[in-house]
Amino acid sequence: MNTKINNQALTRLLALASFVAVLTACAAPAPTAAPAQPQSAAPTAAPAQPTTPPQPTATPEPQPTVAPAPAVNAPTTNLTDGCITSFSPDVDYFPEKVTIEDATGFVVEYHKHYKVVTVLNPWRGAEQQFKYVIVQCGAPAPTDVGDALVIEAPAKDVIAMSTTHLPHLEKLDLLDRLLGMDTFKYVNNPKVRTLIEAGALIEIGSGAEVNVEKTIAAQPDLVMTFGVGDPQSDAHPKLLEAKIPTVINAEYMEGTPLGRAEWIKFTALFFNKEAKAQEEYAKMKQRYQEVAEKAKAAANKPTVISGMASKDKWRVPGGGSYAARLIIDAGGAYLYADDTSAGSLSLTFEEVYDKAVKADVWLLTSFQRYDSIKAVLEAEPRYAELAAVKNGNVWNYDKRLNENGGNDYWETGVGNPDLLLADLVKILHPELLPDHELVFWRQIPAEPTQ
Repeated sequence: MNTKINNQALTRLLALASFVAVLTACAAPAPTAAPAQPQSAAPTAAPAQPTTPPQPTATPEPQPTVAPAPAVNAPTTNLTDGCITSFSPDVDYFPEKVTIEDATGFVVEYHKHYKVVTVLNPWRGAEQQFKYVIVQCGAPAPTDVGDALVIEAPAKDVIAMSTTHLPHLEKLDLLDRLLGMDTFKYVNNPKVRTLIEAGALIEIGSGAEVNVEKTIAAQPDLVMTFGVGDPQSDAHPKLLEAKIPTVINAEYMEGTPLGRAEWIKFTALFFNKEAKAQEEYAKMKQRYQEVAEKAKAAANKPTVISGMASKDKWRVPGGGSYAARLIIDAGGAYLYADDTSAGSLSLTFEEVYDKAVKADVWLLTSFQRYDSIKAVLEAEPRYAELAAVKNGNVWNYDKRLNENGGNDYWETGVGNPDLLLADLVKILHPELLPDHELVFWRQIPAEPTQ
């Protein structure tokens, strides 16, 4: 019996063990088969297991952002004082430009931050031209400029070597930038004379005698002069050799009063004052044309002779000259109008006398001041037969002279040709301008006045 009990117990134990084994097998996950590898592949190493727990990912530090270059706004007016503070090659720094209408002696080409000005005919018979690259201050200069002189604009100051430059500076509101002149002797402008008396200007001399050392010490931004092609008379070779920024103003080469006056635009280019120059020139030209239209309508044209004899030579303006154009525009019949010369004609006394003897009006254009026709005849008795002398129609442009003989005709006058024209119309056709008072011309009396 004990044997039977032991056998039954053993049977139960075996059954229980089998049941536990089945349960264990059902609970375990099925093994995953490794993928087959190509025969030539090396065995893949098992990835290394971290020996330390994974650390949290750090937040990256914020990187500084580079701000884009600020946009440069295109200006709506030219900068007439100081320099630009930021530069863009795409910006036009000269929105105000000049247009040339009557002058033939210079041209200008505009680029975005510089302008190229060429003086085409600096003096009579010149075989060279002068080119200036005017760069907006604060902008880079172009690299390939050849033999051109590079100058920054707007110029802070200027030395003017001719009184004819003063009307330009005054109209452009630039007399406060006048640093000096060649000589003070011939100045008529009241504002400039005040500066001279106050010791505010320097005097550098003229021609080949120009004081280079004094000019260098003054450190001018700009020296404006003129040339005649004679080394003994020209200052610019020495000034340029000393690296002083010097430009040639060739206004006197223009054949018309308007063309000469338009050189105010040349001056303006170096100060970025184009808008003011355009405005001033337009107003003056309109006045000139209005007076010329009145003269054109005149029924008669008085005959006119000009100039005086010296040592049996009589110099008269050529028919294509500045002086001839004024006479013609004033309604005069100039006796040498058919000539095409732009300068003066040097003729014998007899050649001119044959034409002049019947002329209605004689315009002396003499640097000598005659107080009477009597004094003129004392210098040359043969003038006595001229019709203009007999009729007392003899005039000279010396009404406004300073104490040194500086003639304001060649200062204020050339910058304001509308006034010169009005004077001549008053002489030739007084009925057309009854209210005009002569500015530059003076009728010479028969006898000296007390």
